[in-house]
Amino acid sequence: QVQLVESGGGLVQPGGSLRLSCAASGSIFVINAMGWYRQAPGKERNLVATIASGGSTNYADSVKGRFTISRDNAKNTVYLQMSSLKPEDTAVYYCNAVLTTDWRKGFNDYWGQGTQVTVSS
Repeated sequence: QVQLVESGGGLVQPGGSLRLSCAASGSIFVINAMGWYRQAPGKERNLVATIASGGSTNYADSVKGRFTISRDNAKNTVYLQMSSLKPEDTAVYYCNAVLTTDWRKGFNDYWGQGTQVTVSS
């Protein structure tokens, strides 16, 4: 059993900052990529940022220069530092991990339950 637990969401004013955390736990053998996705009301879930096990990162154009993704491999945790937040950043943010629970098995996607981020004055 694998669990991804997010924390750090909330209400913030435009221009403010928030830091999201996501800790993976359970029967984990190896974690490959970790990332953050978001889904606004009535819209599809979209990529925000990903980070590979070696540290290389990828960002959506809409968040480049404002968001920073990082990870602590020893803690199986991924972070998303969000700055200069805009109302259009309002969404449910989901943590994702691509991992395997056994060296004999392939890698699969696991998701957190989501955390709400609301940017409003």
